[in-house]
Amino acid sequence: MLGTHNNKHLGLVLVFLLFILCAANAQERQQSPIGLISYIKTLENRFNIKFSYLNEDLEGLTISIPENLNSLEGILQYIEDKFRVETKKLNERYYTLTKENRVNLCGVVLDNFEENTVIGATVEVLGTDIAKITNSDGTFTLKNIPRDASLKIRYLGYITKYVKIETLLQQGGCPKILLAQHYEQLDEVFVYKYLTSGIIKEKDASITLKTDEFGILPGLIEPDILQTVQALPGIKSIDETVSDINVRGGTNDQNLVLWNGIKMYQSGHFFGLISAFNPYQTDKVTIYKNGTPANFGDGVSSVIQMGTGNTISDRWKGGGGFNLISGDVYGEIPVTNKLGIQFSARRSATDFLSTPTYKQFFNRAFQDSEITLQNNNTVDDEFIRDEDFFFYDFSGKILYNLNPDHKIRLSAIRIKNNLKYEETNVSADETNTSLLRQDNISVGGQLQSTWTDRFSSHLNMYYSRYNLDAQNIFANGVQQLFQNNQVTENALKLNTDYILNDEFSWSNGYQYIETGIKNFTEINQPDFFSKVIDVARIHAPYTEFGYSSFENKFIGKIGARFNFIENLDTFKKFLIEPRINLNFKLANYLRAEVLGEFKSQTTNQIIDLEQNFLGIEKRRWILSNDSTLPVTKSKQGSVGINYEKNNFYVGVEAFYKNVDGISTSTQGFQNPYQFSGEIGSYDVKGVELLINKKGENYSTWLSYAYNKNDYTFDSIVPQSFPNNLDIRHTVTFASTYTYKDLKLSIGLNYRTGKPFTEPVEGDEGLDQDFFPPRINYQSPNSSRLPEYFRADASAIYNFQLSRSIRANAGLSILNFTNRKNTLNKYYRVNADDEIETVENVSLGITPNVSFRVSF
Repeated sequence: MLGTHNNKHLGLVLVFLLFILCAANAQERQQSPIGLISYIKTLENRFNIKFSYLNEDLEGLTISIPENLNSLEGILQYIEDKFRVETKKLNERYYTLTKENRVNLCGVVLDNFEENTVIGATVEVLGTDIAKITNSDGTFTLKNIPRDASLKIRYLGYITKYVKIETLLQQGGCPKILLAQHYEQLDEVFVYKYLTSGIIKEKDASITLKTDEFGILPGLIEPDILQTVQALPGIKSIDETVSDINVRGGTNDQNLVLWNGIKMYQSGHFFGLISAFNPYQTDKVTIYKNGTPANFGDGVSSVIQMGTGNTISDRWKGGGGFNLISGDVYGEIPVTNKLGIQFSARRSATDFLSTPTYKQFFNRAFQDSEITLQNNNTVDDEFIRDEDFFFYDFSGKILYNLNPDHKIRLSAIRIKNNLKYEETNVSADETNTSLLRQDNISVGGQLQSTWTDRFSSHLNMYYSRYNLDAQNIFANGVQQLFQNNQVTENALKLNTDYILNDEFSWSNGYQYIETGIKNFTEINQPDFFSKVIDVARIHAPYTEFGYSSFENKFIGKIGARFNFIENLDTFKKFLIEPRINLNFKLANYLRAEVLGEFKSQTTNQIIDLEQNFLGIEKRRWILSNDSTLPVTKSKQGSVGINYEKNNFYVGVEAFYKNVDGISTSTQGFQNPYQFSGEIGSYDVKGVELLINKKGENYSTWLSYAYNKNDYTFDSIVPQSFPNNLDIRHTVTFASTYTYKDLKLSIGLNYRTGKPFTEPVEGDEGLDQDFFPPRINYQSPNSSRLPEYFRADASAIYNFQLSRSIRANAGLSILNFTNRKNTLNKYYRVNADDEIETVENVSLGITPNVSFRVSF
């Protein structure tokens, strides 16, 4: 019993001693931090050493006694890491402690409400020119910065924060920096999301389309790029195609179309009814109608810039699908963390599958004409038609990162159209044949470099070749016409961006373009042969200053482009093209913009054999020669106001545009002046209005555009008359609605008719003094076609096939009222010396369905 009693006491003693040790240990861990200088003195006594240091270097620094550090080396290393203080051993007894004046620092910027990462925040070292932008994970790294400085961290929508670098160093590692939200600043709106998801009006008045975020538009079940841009005010196609887009009254050849920085001379399939760029590989599209940055030349009406994804994906992505015209596949493959590949391919099914959509497209392309005689009797000849048609396109991109600051991008695209079309007039026992081969192949490379925190550069080079071979065989082979149009272009562009400070930036660059165009024509009856080769070179340095005030109350860019143009030995020109783009706050929710630009272009499209409706592709690229076709120059200015509050947006813009140096041969005249080649100009005065109300699951908008577009030709009587593209009034009303995974859209399009020229009434309409007889016309463009109206609808349903595979099915109907719209009307003399009226009509009711998968 005694032994047991003693064992109990011994156990209590051991428990008590253990409690004392734990308490002592806990007390040691919980001791308050002491000054670093005081702690160093304890080290001197403990290890019998001496430290040499400056008091001002270590004053104010505190330290908690480290645990589990018994060796002097470990303790000194901890002090170095904790306080960025360099320790140096002089001998066995003496050490020095020196505060590092230049340090490296990392950190992560977070929202202090939800602790979400803040991407793109500016981190500036005050008193220096060092600044960084936070990465996609909110992190930043600063190297060789003064430790006695402070950081300024700012981002729109958050309160600007100032913090001492010394304070961050004491936290160790990569400390978190929390930004408080500034709700009042959210009233300042200058980027507008409207119509449907994925369409944004930027602060420089450009329009951005993000295809991966694209919602739905009336009549579209796929984000066809060049169809989508026509939903914007001021952008339409007068003939329902994507290869004839008219921006503020300009012709299609006055649009600069870029794909990954490469100029494209072909943009459509199926003779303009489908765009030639796969929207599922295209990541972003930017449209400029005015106020174009100085780094863009060419395109006096607009710039349409398309770009594929520019970052290496961290996982495999891809997909594919089909509709009643074609099928396609696309993909993104991350080979390594430094190397990625993108690709897309599409081919039509039109040469082996006849669908309702194809039949309507075919009728629009080849059978869109109704012919009547002057007495209004219909020409009812019986025709037998046969066609063999297909198209394809494929593109690819290689992304390689040399390192985080230098990235290489290589791109290539191939576009092909092929057609054989025969039409036999049974009554006359006569067959006409049209053969067409149209293709474009382009390759380009880019080097994107970040040299410092404030200076970056972008080098772009490309080669582009467009080729068109067209052969028409008339009257059972009696007459044959062969035409070839080839464009070859090489270009180099270097752009640099320098951030001067928080408010000012400076862009500079140089662009060299060499364009060669060949036009070849041969006719057997009568014998005719022509071969014209032209080469133009452009040297264009440019500069542009940007300014952004605090909280973006005023944003502006002003710059100029200097074009040195030469066409071999034909002519040389020097043109200065100023650009201005201003955006400023008028009041809460209300901002104004002022835009202006001078631009020029040396490439144009002549419209050949416009009256021959069997000439399927009638446009040919040519170069300015300063005699029969001068350099085309434009001047444009506009003023706009934008208002948005509670998802209600109103935007109105008034503009004036003058384009000089145009020819009647490039404008599609169908009267006596179509072959005369007179040189003149046109002026457009217009207003564009957009009203858009958005809710959580709906969007409704009304757009209106007014244009007064007039030609001026000194050698034509009268000298001023309406432009062929003078559409006075255009109205669009549309709405989208989303219910769970179902998207619905419906829209109405109305516009007044385009001008055309009628013959003189009665027998005087035909001049028999000429052989063959000629038509006597009334005043140019003195008549108008009936108004145009079309109603479209579409629906898309999204669903999951598996955990990683998504799918959608779509249905669209174009012109579901089946209204017959006249797109064009012109006149010709037939073999019986009678005047025939030819009307080109629009698409009839056109359904389409699609099915797509993605992963």
